[in-house]
Amino acid sequence: MRTRSKARRLQQQQVPPNLVETPKDTMADNRTMAELLQAPTEGYEDAIVVPEIEAANFEIKHGLLTLVQNKQFFGHDKEDPHAHIRYFNKITSTLRYPNVPTTSIKLMLFPFSLEGAARIWLEKEPPRSIQTWDDLVAKFINQFFPPSKTTNLRNEITNFKQRFDESFSEAWDRFKDLLQSRSPHHGFSKLHQLDTFYNALNVNDQDSLNSAAGGNFLDKRPADCSSIIESKSKVRNSRSKAIVAKVSTSASTSGVSPDVAELKDMVRALLLDKQTSPVPAPAPVKAVEQSCVTCGGAHSYRNCPATDSNNYRDNIQEYVSQAARTF
Repeated sequence: MRTRSKARRLQQQQVPPNLVETPKDTMADNRTMAELLQAPTEGYEDAIVVPEIEAANFEIKHGLLTLVQNKQFFGHDKEDPHAHIRYFNKITSTLRYPNVPTTSIKLMLFPFSLEGAARIWLEKEPPRSIQTWDDLVAKFINQFFPPSKTTNLRNEITNFKQRFDESFSEAWDRFKDLLQSRSPHHGFSKLHQLDTFYNALNVNDQDSLNSAAGGNFLDKRPADCSSIIESKSKVRNSRSKAIVAKVSTSASTSGVSPDVAELKDMVRALLLDKQTSPVPAPAPVKAVEQSCVTCGGAHSYRNCPATDSNNYRDNIQEYVSQAARTF
């Protein structure tokens, strides 16, 4: 009995196998404190995975890097990520290297087209999380053109209105910018676009479209409506350019309004008329004849002979005698 109890106690005191120290665990760690406190060096892989290029002697030229960096994307609110992708595709579409896929070149070059907040975004992406060019475009657009922004731009298109001081051609250009540049994935059909633009115009421009259509503009086919709008826009543009050219020759280059420019032209015309009109000759001035106040002679009183010292005294006495006799 004692033997069995002793064996049972020994069995309970045994250490579990997973807690048994191996020779590797008991080896002394000879690293210093400075080495142990160093930051880990793992996890520095890029987010973009560039496929291995099998072509020999392949390298990206410095001129190509400069071309990509000339128009970088910073991630500002007013920047258009769709326009950046289109510009980047236009540059890389001209590249042709034997045995090198174009998508691999795009993945290598795209980080150089980013700066500021956009570069920080790419650096914070998980390592090896972008495997293809389509993955990169999808993440880039979703980051800098999220669905909420698409919704806002769709609302802006739906609520589009011609401004008070906006011409027909200016309104059409602004509407096309909303459709093509700022919100290329709006999802509106051509019919919806034309109907929205027509109802956004003022009464005069709507009447002008109806007149060009020979009746109700909306009774025409969408293709015909597009042609009418484009034709009207070109005509108005040509007239506007002539008006602007005329104003620019007479107004200053400080960007003043047409009303102020017209007022300046009127003032300039008045000044020019005043300068070119003949100046009337001055009227002849009659010479002033001198008259002496002492004797009434035709000379100044300073040159009067009667004011000589002796004569002056005699004249005064005679004047006093005459005055006494008078009274």
